[in-house]
Order: sequence, then structure tokens, then C-alpha cells
Amino acid sequence: MATLKPKFCLLRGCAATPTTHLNTQSKILMCNANSFANSPNRSFLASANRFKILGCSEYRYLSLLAKYPVMTKAVTSAFLTLVGDVICQLVIDQVQSLDLKRTFIFTLLGLVLVGPTLHFWYLYLSKLVTAPGAAGAFLRLLLDQFLFSPIFIGTFLSTLVTLEGKPSHVIPKLQQVLAANFIALVWNVILSYKAHKEVIAK
Repeated sequence: MATLKPKFCLLRGCAATPTTHLNTQSKILMCNANSFANSPNRSFLASANRFKILGCSEYRYLSLLAKYPVMTKAVTSAFLTLVGDVICQLVIDQVQSLDLKRTFIFTLLGLVLVGPTLHFWYLYLSKLVTAPGAAGAFLRLLLDQFLFSPIFIGTFLSTLVTLEGKPSHVIPKLQQVLAANFIALVWNVILSYKAHKEVIAK
């Protein structure tokens, strides 16, 4: 029977093989013995190897997040905004060719504005509101939705349309955001009421 060589994970090149119990801890620290190197079940081994590499990647990401929190979140935000804009153009707008300028500006704002701003805001918010339990969570939610979100979204959209060379679109965009925020507020009130009512009933 041929021996299956274990793949190498991204964390320090260690030979990472699946353990018997695939819990959260083993998924993150799955870089130990070659216990399944000679397993006859090739399909299970292949699946476990894919799961194993994902675990090592997560560990690598968490390490970067702990060591370089602002830069890691900025790059993550840039990647997500890039993917989001590309999906929007191809799936929703169904354009024949990508607007690379639009994608570049959107990605740039994700890198220099969205990621760092959200990092420092939520860090400050957790220090500003230290009340425990539901009261603290509710107060943080109020500050986030009614204080931070309007300012941040307004700043983001104003910067976006200005960089796109459409400064005259700033006011209409902000009016749309205001209306959308109002609808979202009403919907959140309804969800909160329904969820709280169900919890009390139980």
C-alpha cells in the first residue's frame, strides 16, 4: 500500500495532519503527528487535509491580527470591498467589462478608510461603554447606529463620489442613505420587539 505523504500547512512549514477529534482547538492548532499518513481511507484523508490547511490558515490570520491589527483589518477590508464591487458589477449591474477605476477607488477606501476607522471606533466604543449585559450592549448599539453610522456612511459616500468625479451627487446619495437608515431603524425595532416577546413567552 502506498504511503500518503502529509501536506504541509502554512504555519512554519510543519507537517499538519488531522487529529481524531476535530474540535475548535484542534482545528487551529492542527500541526502535530503524522497519525493518518498511512490511512487507507484516501477520501477521508483528502477531506481532512483540506480542513487542516484551513485551520492553519485561520491560525496564521489570527496571528497577523494580533501582531498587526490595523494593517490586517485594513487589508481584509480592502479585499472584501474589492470582491463586493466586482460581484456588484458582474452580477447586479451585469456590465460587459469592469469599471476598474470604480473598483480601485472602492478598494482604496476599504484600505485607508473603512478598515482602520472601524478598528479604532469599536476599540474606543468598548472602552467608552463598560456597562455589562444587555444594558451595555444596547447603549453601544445606540451610539453605533445613531452617532457613528451616519457620520461614517456620509463620509464614505462623500469621499467615494468625489473621487469618482461626481461631487454633485453627494447630496442625493446622502438623502438615499438617510432614508435607508430610517427604514433599517424601523425594521430593527420590529425584530427587537419580536425577539424579546418570544424570549419572555418562553
